[in-house]
Amino acid sequence: MTQKKSDQETKSHIAVRPLYSPADLEAWDYDRQVGYPGEYPFTRGVQATMHRGRLWTMRQYAGMGDAEESNKRYKYLLANGTTGLSVAFDLPTQIGLDSDHPLAVGEVGKVGVAIDSIEDMQRLFDDIELTKISTSMTINATASILLALYVGVARRQGADIRKLSGTVQNDVLKEFIARGTYIYPPRQAMRIITDLFAWTNENVPEWNTISISGYHMREAGSTAVQEVAFTLSNGIAYVQAAIDAGLDVDKFAPRISFFFNAHSNFLEEVAKFRAARRMWARIMREHFRAKNPRSWMMRFHTQTAGSTLTAQQPENNIVRTAIQAMAAVLGGTQSLHTNSYDEALALPTEQAARTALRTQQIVAYESGVPQTVDPLAGSYYIEALTNEIERRALDYLDKIEALGGMLKAIERGYVQQEIQNAAYEYQQQVDRAEAVVVGVNRFTVEEEKPIPTLHIDEALERKQVERLRALRVRRDTQPWADTLKKVEDAARSDTNLMPHIVAAVEAYATVGEISNTMRKVFGEYKEAVVI
Repeated sequence: MTQKKSDQETKSHIAVRPLYSPADLEAWDYDRQVGYPGEYPFTRGVQATMHRGRLWTMRQYAGMGDAEESNKRYKYLLANGTTGLSVAFDLPTQIGLDSDHPLAVGEVGKVGVAIDSIEDMQRLFDDIELTKISTSMTINATASILLALYVGVARRQGADIRKLSGTVQNDVLKEFIARGTYIYPPRQAMRIITDLFAWTNENVPEWNTISISGYHMREAGSTAVQEVAFTLSNGIAYVQAAIDAGLDVDKFAPRISFFFNAHSNFLEEVAKFRAARRMWARIMREHFRAKNPRSWMMRFHTQTAGSTLTAQQPENNIVRTAIQAMAAVLGGTQSLHTNSYDEALALPTEQAARTALRTQQIVAYESGVPQTVDPLAGSYYIEALTNEIERRALDYLDKIEALGGMLKAIERGYVQQEIQNAAYEYQQQVDRAEAVVVGVNRFTVEEEKPIPTLHIDEALERKQVERLRALRVRRDTQPWADTLKKVEDAARSDTNLMPHIVAAVEAYATVGEISNTMRKVFGEYKEAVVI
């Protein structure tokens, strides 16, 4: 049967024909390209039983105002059935500024929780036993400091830190590409990351040392293919940096994790996750010669797409989030955050956050999707699409390698330009109504009914600054000064930074003070202009 060419295409501009058949998989090899779940190349999932054996971890990304307010939200979410915590930090914390820094004015606690010291971290997890919960922290440039604070709080709880489980994002390369919360130049930032790898492997072995993130590149406008390609290219750079630092690939690679976006083009997203998992398995086994099968596994967290949420008719976002959540589950995610319907307007209210969590629970307990592993495997379209995403992503990997690797590609602005071009092209399609956004460029209403939104009390910033200044007055200055000096000495040598950062936070050094100590040695990154 001859098929005519289709004018339909996915969001990555992959042509979609009206019908797929065995002819689309003529050279398809089940064992080599698909296989069985829990076995190389892990196309069908990293565990043999996947969600039939254990559901994904249900996280709800949260953090607002100060530590007390965020602690209340965590307890609320835990009481409503969330199975893992996910911490959002405010911008000053993300870029290593204390809450009383002049540049922090007006930003304290606005997009996440303000954390300046170990006392704040202790308030954040008050009455939450850290060895009983998995915690994901979305933090990058200051990841080493926030992990040190978490470890310090666990020790205060009397916990065995070897039993802590969770993830620190710790992915600074995507900050240079798409997000901007960097501090140090790329090579110095990579040194901090590999120090964290080495220290955590020895001291907190159940902790995921990095969550290599395609999410933010997708939020910046990349296509699904670009998300896969650039995320895996970053992964290659991190693995190579760790090997160059003398680490054994099979010791650190099993603790590497990933973080992907789930968009609304449902079947493309499912195929994207399958392609990424297969590609990473081959990269680790064939390129890096890893021997441990756990080193080949791509374990990943997924968040539904914030960039698809609309301020217009915000209730429509509940439907978008449900579609995206289902794509993540069918794609084999290990943990999931579902966005709240009001997030295009403000930080989520409790009611909106509960609805987002209930979305996951309905998928888990009512949809029947977890009852069998990878139910879409063998679909002519899904397998053809998985293959095509992989082919196009590999083309990008070849281009990046020809440029000298991901660091060189970032420094030249190549990756940033590719994402900017994709974002611009999509926005033109929306403006011309060629890409339909329900409630925005079609199916609009004249009057929008306002919905309740969350407002952060301005007094919380003043309270946070007062606490920080009081801490500086009462702390013992000698251990504080001594530990910061050791951080500086370690930064100037090849000594691992992490033991000294842990000691500094336990001596009440603040996030900003430790960051500034490393700024003195490493300098700050200045963004290259992409034209």
